[in-house]
Amino acid sequence: MMTAAFLFRLLTALVGVLAWAPTALAQEATLEILPVRPINFDAVFRQQTFAPDDREITLQAGLTALRYGNLEVRGQYRYFSYHAQEQGITTDQNAIMVNPRWNNFIDVLNFPEGKPISRMLRHALFGPLEDRAVPYLGLLAGGIVPGRGANSPGYLLGGQVGVRFPLAFGVSLDVAIEYSQFQVNFQGADGISQQWVMTTGIRF
Repeated sequence: MMTAAFLFRLLTALVGVLAWAPTALAQEATLEILPVRPINFDAVFRQQTFAPDDREITLQAGLTALRYGNLEVRGQYRYFSYHAQEQGITTDQNAIMVNPRWNNFIDVLNFPEGKPISRMLRHALFGPLEDRAVPYLGLLAGGIVPGRGANSPGYLLGGQVGVRFPLAFGVSLDVAIEYSQFQVNFQGADGISQQWVMTTGIRF
């Protein structure tokens, strides 16, 4: 039941994103298929030698599949590996996800005319970078292996809020907070894992 309720909330959020998109978007935007950029490559490595002795590796890569104004859909691949030597525990998972995003979502608050709320929010959150920052809301949905069983696929669902700061030469700094819920098979038992993650990466 919790899984069904969580999925319903995600779908409701996506519908809300599309419903609240600015009306000017439909008039000015053009559909771009496989613009590819931005491309991202992320790597995390953690080795702990005491309490407990374990190692964690996460690799991620993604690209933009299509873009329509401030709306974009990204494809993501993620590999996660956790090895705890003392307990003899090993977990390796591969996930492929769809990542729809609404860029500059706070611009929907572009009112009142004299002093827009969106401009005040940008100034308060990003200071001197308010005109360069690209805040976004995103959803994550895909499959993960192993999930339900040692060799069966499972699901991964989640959401994110973040901001991209364009730098020089087409490079951007991307910072986001992500929540995800996914199926995992751990020591022969199936279950649901939930996690909060803060990601920081470079986008090309």
